[in-house]
Amino acid sequence: MKKKVLIVAELSANHNRNYDLAAKTIEAMARAGADAVKLQTFRPESLTLELDQGPFAPKTSGLWKGYTPWQLYQQAAMPYEWQPRLKELAESLGMILFSTPFDLEAVDFLEHMNVPMYKIAAMEINDIPLIEYAASKGRPMVFSTGVAALDDIEAALAACHRQNNEDITLLKCTSQYPAKVEQANLLTIPDMQQRFGLKVGLSDHSPGWMVPVVATSLGACMIEKHFILDRSLGGPDAAFSMEPQEFAEMVQAVRKAELALGEVDYSLSDADRLRRRSLFVVKDIAPGEIFTKENIRSVRPGHGLPPAEIHRVLGSRAADFLPQGKALQEDDIAKPFEKIG
Repeated sequence: MKKKVLIVAELSANHNRNYDLAAKTIEAMARAGADAVKLQTFRPESLTLELDQGPFAPKTSGLWKGYTPWQLYQQAAMPYEWQPRLKELAESLGMILFSTPFDLEAVDFLEHMNVPMYKIAAMEINDIPLIEYAASKGRPMVFSTGVAALDDIEAALAACHRQNNEDITLLKCTSQYPAKVEQANLLTIPDMQQRFGLKVGLSDHSPGWMVPVVATSLGACMIEKHFILDRSLGGPDAAFSMEPQEFAEMVQAVRKAELALGEVDYSLSDADRLRRRSLFVVKDIAPGEIFTKENIRSVRPGHGLPPAEIHRVLGSRAADFLPQGKALQEDDIAKPFEKIG
């Protein structure tokens, strides 16, 4: 049986530095049908420097206009002490919880939490020391590839292989916030599957659930979307996060897509066979009368000899009286079989 797509709700910065809000959001994730919760484990110094000039100057456009990188990550960072409690909460609700570490200290912290896997963020795809350290723990590795060229992916995979870690999932990702549907390039998913021989999923920042459903149809094994209780709460990730009802609709759509995909199946039931054509007597046929195109014909349903047999039957004789509407059977043909003319 095909394994179900793992649907991951990304909490990211949507806790707004409020533990109760984080807990309520995780409870809503469970009600919406998420299989897993993903956190991000970092402190501002994991990602940037506390400066406000040059590359560290405030953003001049986009969702985070006016923020320095330090200010942005300071607002987005989840306190470490919350994370073990949130993991217990998620697991009590039937979900797994894992996280994205952004430095070696975060990996050590998550090891103590016994998370089931590690996610490497798109912008960390070239941090080979971080990847090697996380991979060395022997847990499954998940990579977003939003800012990765082929050689970056190959280098990240090689880092895992050096640590004898082969349980790897790649996520097709468009690292724009929000991303446009036409930027998804989902045909990359089957290409990645063939090229790398790995599990491939989707990390999506586009509005709605169309992109995840199409990704599912292309074989995605994991779907990750940002989740927020209410976009009116604001915060760095609010604009490209799904509210509970939207997320629930996506889950239902993905599950329906899985049902539609089914499995490779060329089997045919007896009932299906009966729905097809077969040879029938269309005019009463006397014993010994020759079968012709005027007295037998291929029509529905499939109770008689298959239509391909008509060329064998034409010109032979009837073994007995055959009334109009009778499905022609092998025993209706006189033996020995001898064509006339």
